[in-house]
Amino acid sequence: MKKLELKFLNEEGKIVTISVDHPIEPVVEQEIDDAMDTIINENCFYSSGGDLVEKKEARIVERNVTNIEL
Repeated sequence: MKKLELKFLNEEGKIVTISVDHPIEPVVEQEIDDAMDTIINENCFYSSGGDLVEKKEARIVERNVTNIEL
């Protein structure tokens, strides 16, 4: 399963991650950048360390699981 992880810094300087399952592909970098700006400007998420104040990074994470029979 793939996830889009949006990483921000909050007012305390700690990293806050927002994960989105099954992101639309192909990923358009400008759209992600714009969405992260909107999240900060609209102040739509809050963390225990305060408001989100800065973009840190965005990445696609893919996890593969293979069961092993015992």
